[in-house]
Amino acid sequence: MTAIPQVPWLDRDEEQTWRSLRALMTWLPVRLDTQLREDSGLSLTEYRALAQISEAPGRAIRLSDLAAGAHMTLSHLSRVITRLEKQGWVTRTPDPRDGRFTLGHLTDAGQERVDVAAPGHVRAVRAALFDHLSSEQSSALGQAAQLIADAVAPGPGADAPGRGADAPGRRTEAMSQEET
Repeated sequence: MTAIPQVPWLDRDEEQTWRSLRALMTWLPVRLDTQLREDSGLSLTEYRALAQISEAPGRAIRLSDLAAGAHMTLSHLSRVITRLEKQGWVTRTPDPRDGRFTLGHLTDAGQERVDVAAPGHVRAVRAALFDHLSSEQSSALGQAAQLIADAVAPGPGADAPGRGADAPGRRTEAMSQEET
């Protein structure tokens, strides 16, 4: 008979926290994606990519850095960028400093799309998340979320997002009121 390894089962509070977090991870992206699609015709993934590029100096960013900042694999980002190119919102060019990399450039039409989508997205983020939290709860959630994100993010060299405080694109795509 095979021995069953001992597992440190979740206690009642941990189980409730896990269930709440699982619901948050499921329903928050659905809510934000729905709002963006209805208001601006963008998916949450497309908006994240456009917003990251709009925040980059000169509205241009290496696609590998964009993938890390937008928390996407390079292959997923490539499909997203192809859709955005077809809309005329993004172009790709070789990086003049290092031709091994490709830059994504936000076009004027792409910036206009971000400018139109951002206010509604920020309102939706605020309504779904921050309107339910005190400033202390918001700070605690941010700190806890960062610890967990750092623990589960793929390591360097993986075809996936970077990790830690040095990862590019650490700003949120939900811009502050002053930035919209």
